[in-house]
Amino acid sequence: MSHLLDPAVCPEQAIEIAPERPGPAWHTVGVSSPRAGGLLRRVPIGAAVDIGAYSVHLLVAEVHGHRLEPLADVSEPLRLGETVDARGELGFEAGFRLLETLEAYVAAAARHGATAIALVATDPLRRAGDAEPVIAAVTARTGAEIQVLEHHEEAYLALLGVHAGRPVLRETAIVDVGGGSTEILLVGPGRPPVAAGLALGAARLTRMLVKHDPPTPDEITSLLDEARSILAGAPDGWPVDLIAVGGTASNLLRVGSPLARHVLTVQRIARTLELLTAAPAEVISTQFSVKPSRARVLPGGASILLAVAERYGRDRVRVASGGIREGLVLAAVHAGSRWRAELSSLVNGWSR
Repeated sequence: MSHLLDPAVCPEQAIEIAPERPGPAWHTVGVSSPRAGGLLRRVPIGAAVDIGAYSVHLLVAEVHGHRLEPLADVSEPLRLGETVDARGELGFEAGFRLLETLEAYVAAAARHGATAIALVATDPLRRAGDAEPVIAAVTARTGAEIQVLEHHEEAYLALLGVHAGRPVLRETAIVDVGGGSTEILLVGPGRPPVAAGLALGAARLTRMLVKHDPPTPDEITSLLDEARSILAGAPDGWPVDLIAVGGTASNLLRVGSPLARHVLTVQRIARTLELLTAAPAEVISTQFSVKPSRARVLPGGASILLAVAERYGRDRVRVASGGIREGLVLAAVHAGSRWRAELSSLVNGWSR
Protein backbone atom coordinates (compact mmCIF):
# COMPACT_ATOMS: atom_id res chain seq x y z
CA MET A 1 0.00 0.00 0.00
CA SER A 2 2.99 2.36 0.00
CA HIS A 3 2.01 3.39 -3.54
CA LEU A 4 -0.88 5.31 -1.99
CA LEU A 5 1.73 7.90 -1.10
CA ASP A 6 3.11 8.16 -4.62
CA PRO A 7 2.44 11.72 -5.92
CA ALA A 8 2.13 10.35 -9.44
CA VAL A 9 -0.83 8.28 -8.30
CA CYS A 10 -2.25 10.56 -5.62
CA PRO A 11 -1.09 14.18 -6.11
CA GLU A 12 -0.94 16.08 -2.82
CA GLN A 13 -3.71 18.48 -1.99
CA ALA A 14 -3.28 21.00 0.81
CA ILE A 15 -5.85 20.54 3.56
CA GLU A 16 -5.29 22.70 6.59
CA ILE A 17 -6.26 20.28 9.31
CA ALA A 18 -4.00 20.02 12.34
CA PRO A 19 -3.54 16.48 13.68
CA GLU A 20 -4.48 15.73 17.27
CA ARG A 21 -5.30 19.25 18.36
CA PRO A 22 -5.58 19.59 22.16
CA GLY A 23 -9.25 20.48 22.17
CA PRO A 24 -12.40 21.03 20.13
CA ALA A 25 -13.01 23.61 17.46
CA TRP A 26 -15.03 26.62 18.53
CA HIS A 27 -17.67 28.52 16.58
CA THR A 28 -18.61 32.03 17.73
CA VAL A 29 -22.30 32.82 17.45
CA GLY A 30 -24.44 35.75 18.49
CA VAL A 31 -26.92 35.39 21.34
CA SER A 32 -30.30 36.73 20.25
CA SER A 33 -31.80 37.12 23.72
CA PRO A 34 -32.26 40.81 24.70
CA ARG A 35 -30.85 39.99 28.15
CA ALA A 36 -27.60 38.92 26.56
CA GLY A 37 -26.85 42.53 25.66
CA GLY A 38 -25.30 41.56 22.33
CA LEU A 39 -22.77 39.23 23.96
CA LEU A 40 -21.17 36.46 21.95
CA ARG A 41 -20.86 32.86 23.08
CA ARG A 42 -18.54 30.17 21.84
CA VAL A 43 -20.01 26.89 20.68
CA PRO A 44 -17.65 23.90 20.28
CA ILE A 45 -17.73 22.01 17.00
CA GLY A 46 -16.72 18.36 16.91
CA ALA A 47 -16.19 16.16 13.86
CA ALA A 48 -16.16 12.37 13.77
CA VAL A 49 -15.53 9.80 11.03
CA ASP A 50 -16.52 6.16 11.54
CA ILE A 51 -14.88 3.67 9.15
CA GLY A 52 -17.05 0.58 9.32
CA ALA A 53 -17.42 -2.69 7.45
CA TYR A 54 -20.34 -1.42 5.37
CA SER A 55 -19.99 2.37 5.18
CA VAL A 56 -17.73 5.29 6.05
CA HIS A 57 -19.68 8.04 7.81
CA LEU A 58 -18.96 11.67 8.70
CA LEU A 59 -20.71 13.67 11.40
CA VAL A 60 -19.90 17.32 12.13
CA ALA A 61 -21.91 18.92 14.91
CA GLU A 62 -22.11 21.83 17.30
CA VAL A 63 -22.20 20.71 20.93
CA HIS A 64 -24.69 22.47 23.17
CA GLY A 65 -24.16 20.79 26.54
CA HIS A 66 -25.57 17.29 26.09
CA ARG A 67 -27.24 18.12 22.78
CA LEU A 68 -25.74 17.94 19.30
CA GLU A 69 -26.79 20.13 16.40
CA PRO A 70 -25.56 18.44 13.18
CA LEU A 71 -23.87 20.55 10.54
CA ALA A 72 -23.00 17.65 8.21
CA ASP A 73 -24.10 14.01 8.28
CA VAL A 74 -23.07 11.94 5.24
CA SER A 75 -22.00 8.38 4.44
CA GLU A 76 -20.38 6.41 1.64
CA PRO A 77 -21.05 2.64 1.29
CA LEU A 78 -17.48 1.46 0.58
CA ARG A 79 -18.17 -2.08 1.88
CA LEU A 80 -14.62 -2.51 3.15
CA GLY A 81 -15.51 -5.56 5.21
CA GLU A 82 -16.41 -7.47 2.06
CA THR A 83 -13.01 -6.64 0.57
CA VAL A 84 -11.16 -7.73 3.70
CA ASP A 85 -13.15 -10.97 3.82
CA ALA A 86 -12.16 -11.76 0.23
CA ARG A 87 -8.51 -10.62 0.28
CA GLY A 88 -7.40 -10.37 3.89
CA GLU A 89 -6.48 -6.74 3.16
CA LEU A 90 -7.88 -3.62 1.53
CA GLY A 91 -5.49 -3.58 -1.44
CA PHE A 92 -4.89 -0.61 -3.74
CA GLU A 93 -8.40 -0.02 -5.10
CA ALA A 94 -10.28 -0.11 -1.80
CA GLY A 95 -7.44 1.68 -0.02
CA PHE A 96 -7.46 4.47 -2.59
CA ARG A 97 -11.26 4.85 -2.42
CA LEU A 98 -11.00 5.10 1.37
CA LEU A 99 -8.22 7.68 1.10
CA GLU A 100 -10.24 9.81 -1.34
CA THR A 101 -13.33 9.59 0.88
CA LEU A 102 -11.43 10.60 4.00
CA GLU A 103 -9.77 13.51 2.19
CA ALA A 104 -13.20 14.80 1.22
CA TYR A 105 -14.55 14.30 4.74
CA VAL A 106 -11.64 16.09 6.41
CA ALA A 107 -12.01 18.99 3.98
CA ALA A 108 -15.76 19.13 4.65
CA ALA A 109 -15.13 19.18 8.41
CA ALA A 110 -12.73 22.08 7.94
CA ARG A 111 -15.28 24.02 5.93
CA HIS A 112 -17.74 23.66 8.79
CA GLY A 113 -15.18 25.06 11.25
CA ALA A 114 -13.89 21.86 12.86
CA THR A 115 -10.14 22.39 13.09
CA ALA A 116 -9.73 19.01 14.82
CA ILE A 117 -11.28 15.79 13.57
CA ALA A 118 -11.39 12.31 15.08
CA LEU A 119 -11.18 9.33 12.71
CA VAL A 120 -11.96 5.86 14.05
CA ALA A 121 -12.08 2.46 12.38
CA THR A 122 -13.82 -0.69 13.51
CA ASP A 123 -14.05 -4.17 12.00
CA PRO A 124 -12.36 -3.77 8.58
CA LEU A 125 -9.12 -2.17 9.80
CA ARG A 126 -8.98 -4.44 12.83
CA ARG A 127 -8.65 -7.35 10.38
CA ALA A 128 -6.94 -5.88 7.30
CA GLY A 129 -3.37 -7.06 6.83
CA ASP A 130 -2.41 -3.72 5.27
CA ALA A 131 -4.07 -1.50 7.89
CA GLU A 132 -0.77 0.07 8.99
CA PRO A 133 0.27 1.50 5.57
CA VAL A 134 -3.31 2.63 4.90
CA ILE A 135 -3.35 4.56 8.18
CA ALA A 136 0.06 6.06 7.37
CA ALA A 137 -1.17 7.18 3.93
CA VAL A 138 -4.27 8.82 5.41
CA THR A 139 -2.20 10.65 8.03
CA ALA A 140 0.26 11.89 5.41
CA ARG A 141 -2.50 13.20 3.15
CA THR A 142 -4.91 14.68 5.73
CA GLY A 143 -2.92 15.24 8.93
CA ALA A 144 -5.54 13.19 10.81
CA GLU A 145 -4.66 9.76 12.22
CA ILE A 146 -7.10 6.87 12.20
CA GLN A 147 -7.62 5.29 15.62
CA VAL A 148 -8.48 1.59 15.31
CA LEU A 149 -10.94 0.88 18.10
CA GLU A 150 -11.05 -2.14 20.35
CA HIS A 151 -14.48 -3.74 20.67
CA HIS A 152 -15.08 -2.30 24.14
CA GLU A 153 -14.14 1.21 22.96
CA GLU A 154 -16.65 0.94 20.14
CA ALA A 155 -19.32 -0.05 22.66
CA TYR A 156 -18.33 2.78 25.03
CA LEU A 157 -18.73 5.35 22.25
CA ALA A 158 -22.15 3.92 21.41
CA LEU A 159 -23.12 4.31 25.08
CA LEU A 160 -21.99 7.95 25.00
CA GLY A 161 -23.97 8.51 21.83
CA VAL A 162 -27.14 7.02 23.33
CA HIS A 163 -27.03 8.79 26.71
CA ALA A 164 -25.27 11.96 25.48
CA GLY A 165 -22.99 12.08 28.50
CA ARG A 166 -25.79 11.66 31.04
CA PRO A 167 -25.50 9.03 33.81
CA VAL A 168 -27.21 5.66 33.27
CA LEU A 169 -30.19 5.26 35.62
CA ARG A 170 -31.51 1.80 34.61
CA GLU A 171 -30.08 -1.60 33.80
CA THR A 172 -29.43 -1.27 30.09
CA ALA A 173 -28.08 -3.31 27.20
CA ILE A 174 -26.85 -1.52 24.09
CA VAL A 175 -26.32 -3.45 20.86
CA ASP A 176 -24.65 -2.21 17.69
CA VAL A 177 -25.17 -4.63 14.78
CA GLY A 178 -22.54 -3.67 12.24
CA GLY A 179 -21.55 -5.09 8.91
CA GLY A 180 -18.71 -7.22 10.25
CA SER A 181 -19.24 -7.44 14.00
CA THR A 182 -21.75 -6.87 16.77
CA GLU A 183 -20.90 -4.99 19.96
CA ILE A 184 -22.94 -5.51 23.12
CA LEU A 185 -22.62 -3.41 26.26
CA LEU A 186 -24.31 -3.99 29.61
CA VAL A 187 -24.41 -1.17 32.14
CA GLY A 188 -26.35 -0.13 35.21
CA PRO A 189 -26.39 2.62 37.84
CA GLY A 190 -23.22 2.87 39.89
CA ARG A 191 -21.21 0.15 38.16
CA PRO A 192 -18.82 0.07 35.22
CA PRO A 193 -20.05 -1.18 31.84
CA VAL A 194 -19.23 -4.64 30.52
CA ALA A 195 -18.68 -4.81 26.77
CA ALA A 196 -17.98 -7.55 24.26
CA GLY A 197 -17.50 -7.75 20.51
CA LEU A 198 -18.68 -10.74 18.50
CA ALA A 199 -17.70 -11.86 15.00
CA LEU A 200 -21.31 -11.50 13.96
CA GLY A 201 -22.19 -8.82 11.41
CA ALA A 202 -25.05 -8.37 8.95
CA ALA A 203 -22.85 -8.34 5.85
CA ARG A 204 -20.52 -11.09 7.11
CA LEU A 205 -23.42 -13.39 8.00
CA THR A 206 -25.06 -12.75 4.62
CA ARG A 207 -21.91 -13.63 2.70
CA MET A 208 -21.56 -16.83 4.71
CA LEU A 209 -25.10 -18.15 4.50
CA VAL A 210 -27.22 -16.40 1.85
CA LYS A 211 -26.95 -17.35 -1.83
CA HIS A 212 -30.36 -16.22 -3.08
CA ASP A 213 -32.14 -12.89 -3.51
CA PRO A 214 -34.48 -12.85 -1.73
CA PRO A 215 -33.21 -15.32 0.89
CA THR A 216 -35.00 -18.63 1.07
CA PRO A 217 -36.78 -19.74 4.29
CA ASP A 218 -33.97 -22.25 4.88
CA GLU A 219 -31.40 -19.46 4.61
CA ILE A 220 -33.32 -17.35 7.14
CA THR A 221 -33.33 -20.35 9.48
CA SER A 222 -29.56 -20.68 9.02
CA LEU A 223 -29.06 -16.96 9.75
CA LEU A 224 -31.06 -17.22 12.99
CA ASP A 225 -29.33 -20.43 14.08
CA GLU A 226 -25.86 -18.97 13.51
CA ALA A 227 -26.75 -15.73 15.30
CA ARG A 228 -28.16 -17.59 18.29
CA SER A 229 -25.12 -19.84 18.46
CA ILE A 230 -22.62 -16.97 18.51
CA LEU A 231 -24.72 -14.90 20.93
CA ALA A 232 -24.51 -17.71 23.46
CA GLY A 233 -21.04 -16.28 24.17
CA ALA A 234 -22.34 -12.76 24.86
CA PRO A 235 -22.08 -11.42 28.43
CA ASP A 236 -24.92 -12.35 30.76
CA GLY A 237 -27.29 -9.67 31.94
CA TRP A 238 -30.89 -8.85 32.81
CA PRO A 239 -31.47 -5.44 31.27
CA VAL A 240 -34.63 -3.44 31.71
CA ASP A 241 -33.91 -1.53 28.50
CA LEU A 242 -32.55 -2.97 25.26
CA ILE A 243 -31.31 -0.24 22.93
CA ALA A 244 -30.04 -0.68 19.36
CA VAL A 245 -27.81 1.77 17.51
CA GLY A 246 -26.44 1.85 13.96
CA GLY A 247 -27.61 1.37 10.40
CA THR A 248 -29.17 -2.08 10.78
CA ALA A 249 -31.64 -0.92 13.42
CA SER A 250 -32.46 2.42 11.77
CA ASN A 251 -33.09 0.77 8.39
CA LEU A 252 -35.30 -1.91 9.93
CA LEU A 253 -37.51 0.93 11.17
CA ARG A 254 -38.10 1.90 7.53
CA VAL A 255 -39.50 -1.52 6.63
CA GLY A 256 -43.02 -2.59 7.55
CA SER A 257 -45.40 -0.56 9.68
CA PRO A 258 -44.13 2.96 10.41
CA LEU A 259 -46.45 3.49 13.40
CA ALA A 260 -43.96 2.67 16.17
CA ARG A 261 -41.27 5.01 14.97
CA HIS A 262 -38.53 4.24 17.49
CA VAL A 263 -39.42 0.74 18.71
CA LEU A 264 -38.86 -2.69 17.18
CA THR A 265 -40.79 -5.47 18.88
CA VAL A 266 -39.84 -9.10 18.42
CA GLN A 267 -43.09 -9.57 16.49
CA ARG A 268 -42.30 -6.63 14.23
CA ILE A 269 -38.79 -7.92 13.48
CA ALA A 270 -40.23 -11.34 12.64
CA ARG A 271 -42.78 -9.74 10.28
CA THR A 272 -40.01 -7.70 8.69
CA LEU A 273 -38.04 -10.87 8.01
CA GLU A 274 -41.11 -12.24 6.21
CA LEU A 275 -41.27 -9.09 4.07
CA LEU A 276 -37.57 -9.32 3.25
CA THR A 277 -37.99 -12.88 1.99
CA ALA A 278 -40.97 -11.96 -0.21
CA ALA A 279 -39.18 -9.65 -2.65
CA PRO A 280 -35.68 -9.09 -4.08
CA ALA A 281 -33.39 -6.49 -2.50
CA GLU A 282 -33.99 -4.07 -5.39
CA VAL A 283 -37.74 -4.06 -4.73
CA ILE A 284 -37.22 -3.65 -0.97
CA SER A 285 -34.84 -0.77 -1.69
CA THR A 286 -37.36 1.06 -3.86
CA GLN A 287 -40.37 0.38 -1.68
CA PHE A 288 -38.82 1.41 1.65
CA SER A 289 -36.10 3.89 0.57
CA VAL A 290 -33.25 1.65 1.71
CA LYS A 291 -29.96 1.60 -0.19
CA PRO A 292 -29.81 -1.51 -2.44
CA SER A 293 -26.61 -2.82 -0.87
CA ARG A 294 -28.10 -2.33 2.60
CA ALA A 295 -31.34 -4.09 1.60
CA ARG A 296 -29.28 -7.12 0.53
CA VAL A 297 -27.83 -7.62 4.03
CA LEU A 298 -30.84 -6.48 6.05
CA PRO A 299 -32.23 -10.02 6.58
CA GLY A 300 -28.92 -10.90 8.24
CA GLY A 301 -29.10 -7.81 10.44
CA ALA A 302 -32.72 -8.50 11.39
CA SER A 303 -31.80 -12.09 12.33
CA ILE A 304 -29.02 -10.86 14.61
CA LEU A 305 -31.22 -8.26 16.31
CA LEU A 306 -33.99 -10.80 16.81
CA ALA A 307 -31.51 -13.24 18.37
CA VAL A 308 -30.19 -10.46 20.67
CA ALA A 309 -33.72 -9.71 21.90
CA GLU A 310 -34.22 -13.41 22.62
CA ARG A 311 -30.84 -13.65 24.36
CA TYR A 312 -31.77 -10.94 26.85
CA GLY A 313 -35.45 -11.80 27.19
CA ARG A 314 -36.77 -8.47 25.92
CA ASP A 315 -39.78 -8.07 23.65
CA ARG A 316 -38.99 -4.47 22.72
CA VAL A 317 -35.87 -2.91 21.21
CA ARG A 318 -35.63 0.86 21.32
CA VAL A 319 -33.76 2.31 18.35
CA ALA A 320 -31.60 5.25 19.44
CA SER A 321 -30.90 8.21 17.20
CA GLY A 322 -27.36 8.56 18.56
CA GLY A 323 -24.49 6.10 18.31
CA ILE A 324 -20.75 5.85 17.83
CA ARG A 325 -20.30 9.07 15.87
CA GLU A 326 -22.36 11.14 18.28
CA GLY A 327 -20.43 9.64 21.18
CA LEU A 328 -17.13 10.40 19.47
CA VAL A 329 -18.07 14.05 18.91
CA LEU A 330 -19.00 14.40 22.59
CA ALA A 331 -15.83 12.63 23.75
CA ALA A 332 -13.59 14.79 21.57
CA VAL A 333 -15.24 17.99 22.77
CA HIS A 334 -15.00 17.08 26.45
CA ALA A 335 -11.57 15.46 26.48
CA GLY A 336 -9.77 16.85 23.41
CA SER A 337 -6.93 14.76 22.05
CA ARG A 338 -7.05 12.60 25.22
CA TRP A 339 -10.55 11.34 24.49
CA ARG A 340 -9.40 7.76 24.01
CA ALA A 341 -7.42 7.64 27.26
CA GLU A 342 -10.35 9.13 29.17
CA LEU A 343 -13.10 7.10 27.52
CA SER A 344 -13.60 4.75 30.48
CA SER A 345 -14.38 7.72 32.74
CA LEU A 346 -16.43 9.62 30.15
CA VAL A 347 -18.96 6.76 29.93
CA ASN A 348 -20.03 7.54 33.50
CA GLY A 349 -21.44 10.82 32.24
CA TRP A 350 -20.98 14.42 33.31
CA SER A 351 -23.22 17.14 34.71
CA ARG A 352 -22.25 20.12 32.55
